Amino acid sequence: MILNIDVHLAYQLSQPTDLLLQIEAADLDDQTLLDSQIDFFDVPDFTRVPADEALGNRIWLKADGLFRCTYSARVQIARSAPDVRTLEAVPLHLLPGDTVRYLMPSRYCPSDEFQTFVAAEFGHLRGGAQIAAIRDWIYGAFSYVPGVSNAQTTALDSFVQRQGICRDFAHVLVTLARAATIPARFASVYAPGVTPPDFHAVAEVYLDGGWHLVDATGMSPAETIARIGVGADAASVAFLNIFGQADFVAQSVSVRAE
Repeated sequence: MILNIDVHLAYQLSQPTDLLLQIEAADLDDQTLLDSQIDFFDVPDFTRVPADEALGNRIWLKADGLFRCTYSARVQIARSAPDVRTLEAVPLHLLPGDTVRYLMPSRYCPSDEFQTFVAAEFGHLRGGAQIAAIRDWIYGAFSYVPGVSNAQTTALDSFVQRQGICRDFAHVLVTLARAATIPARFASVYAPGVTPPDFHAVAEVYLDGGWHLVDATGMSPAETIARIGVGADAASVAFLNIFGQADFVAQSVSVRAE
């Protein structure tokens, strides 16, 4: 599958402001960047730096006034997507060192507060079967409602409200997976079929010796997803961090499958 991605961002800045941008699809073994172009208007220079886990890049830049950015890319997805229910959990003492941080609570994913719930609801299952049951429970119990959450909403908030957007669904899945002692991280992605069209968020879980994409919203099968970046939660993979004041002007994200 080939994805055609087009993004437009516009923000009004009142003074010279540092920005950290992460919107470029990563070039990986299971997704090949065929073509890409990113353009900034009235930005003299910018610097790319590796993102978390060296998966993709971030861009540092300084802008003033009207900040505008356009990004377009063609990405070929060549990812096998096994049924997550068939995957085995890796014993904790055999986990690679770089996965251990994804067992721990993080800003938006207080997994230590959900261990009793997970043991009671999903403790009869193991590994991928447990992840599939958690995914299906979130899909059935939560409503996808834009506008009910914000940048401060945690997985605990979403768990209580039983509603949110992709970011919230991903945070809850990551949180419950960690509470089940399965490493899980937050992935910022592009995917077709997202309604309304926007940047998308899913979880990645570590099973059978590898990372596997899981979307609790049900909108994006793993074989249709292009990763942008990964991190402990949304705080690590924001598409734009603004180190100052800014007013939103416009944003559009289009992802079309060939």
